[in-house]
Amino acid sequence: MSSVLFWDSTCQRPYDTRSIRNEATGGTEASLVRVADALDASVIQHNRTEIEGRYRPPGRIPGITEVVLNRDCRAYPHVRALYPDARFHLWVHDQLTMETKRGRQFSGAAAQVDCIPMGTVCVSDWQRLLLDRMLGELGLRDRFPTRTIYNPIDDSLVPDATPVDRNKLVFFSAPNRGLLYALDAFRELRRRIPGLRLVIGNPGYKLRKIGRLDGVTDLGPQPQWRIHAEVRSALCTFFPNFVMPETFGLVFAESMAMGTPMLTHDVGAAAEVIGDCEQVLATTAPQRAYERAMRAVPVRLRGGPSRVAASLGMFDDYCDRIRVWHDGDRPRTVPDARFRLSSVTARWRALFASE
Repeated sequence: MSSVLFWDSTCQRPYDTRSIRNEATGGTEASLVRVADALDASVIQHNRTEIEGRYRPPGRIPGITEVVLNRDCRAYPHVRALYPDARFHLWVHDQLTMETKRGRQFSGAAAQVDCIPMGTVCVSDWQRLLLDRMLGELGLRDRFPTRTIYNPIDDSLVPDATPVDRNKLVFFSAPNRGLLYALDAFRELRRRIPGLRLVIGNPGYKLRKIGRLDGVTDLGPQPQWRIHAEVRSALCTFFPNFVMPETFGLVFAESMAMGTPMLTHDVGAAAEVIGDCEQVLATTAPQRAYERAMRAVPVRLRGGPSRVAASLGMFDDYCDRIRVWHDGDRPRTVPDARFRLSSVTARWRALFASE
């Protein structure tokens, strides 16, 4: 598939196959690497200065017939000038509505793109529904037809013989995806089940220091192999995020593929990807009100408010579910064929082969 080019104009730093093995890497970047490597496609990044195999600085590559713009169509005029005969696709990873920054950027740029229809690839049906609604409001549905291709996980990611520590929970995501709220909930979980521990880490951006908390280990940014090792031995991935909905959520798909259940909220694509109501909780109005009121409060000042919230039953659902799992009735999870790299790349090949 050397005629395919993925163009990333938004990455914070260059990345490639080696970096996702050795460095903390975001889900979008990891997904692009897996797909591009599987398709033998070229990758150009706006901030890359040296060639590393298929990963190249901005410029023209002969023989390109399909260009996938990653995340942002604002690069289209520049890239189109380099590849005037290629067919263009837009791969979106963000929540695109007029209420989000990325959605406003998209709508402003899309209205000015004078091009043939640019197919748009969404990472979940939930995300696609939001985008279709916005495109309809903007009168751009014909210009940007949409389809869903899920993000991939490695075919080799399956359960193994790692012993499960029933006292260990993990949270591995960017801290702006509800980490402070998760820490408040964990305080109450640990009060009711004193041996519980929470291991947290992140993909290397939006760093936040949380200081010392009883039972909490902050690993900081970690490569995926280290994250996977921690997830495999955990009772569950504790991710009570309703602050920033996941448009796909590699954390969901990868955790379940390794045999580790999730505990999260029914927001974004969570229910679509997880597919098990035992692992997906409803979000209450008091929870949303508490999170809004506490959003800017640092960790060291949240102890008192979190105890009040706990006394009002705000964290009861987590405690009840974790207690059941801790006592032995833990959900069994397996890899989902929809997200296997082989399945996902087959859908990309079908897209490039379509008229």
